[in-house]
Amino acid sequence: MGLFNTTSFRLMEQGLRFTSENSKVISHNISNIDTPGYKTKYLTFSGVLRDKMNPNHKYKKELHLKNNEIFADEITKGQPDGNNVDYEIQATMLVRNAMHQEAIINQIESEFRMLRSAMRRN
Repeated sequence: MGLFNTTSFRLMEQGLRFTSENSKVISHNISNIDTPGYKTKYLTFSGVLRDKMNPNHKYKKELHLKNNEIFADEITKGQPDGNNVDYEIQATMLVRNAMHQEAIINQIESEFRMLRSAMRRN
């Protein structure tokens, strides 16, 4: 087993992948705020979690983001031109996602500090 091939490092890496992809989806929504007929898109974590588990309820090692985890909001009513992007909601989601990403980065930094401390003791 490699030094960084632990469950915690894999989960943190996958968390960063998810938050990075989520940032792209949210940014894409914001950039299309004036596009007629554009429907807000969301990256679903439940779809990612479902992909992460196999039928025997054992976890897969890798996280695979697929386009089917991104869905368009066809229910929310929007502007007369059919666009349903709400800037305030998307901006809030972007900030919340950035906070999640920062928390993961802080955890990774903490793991590295513990590793450095352990290496200095030997």
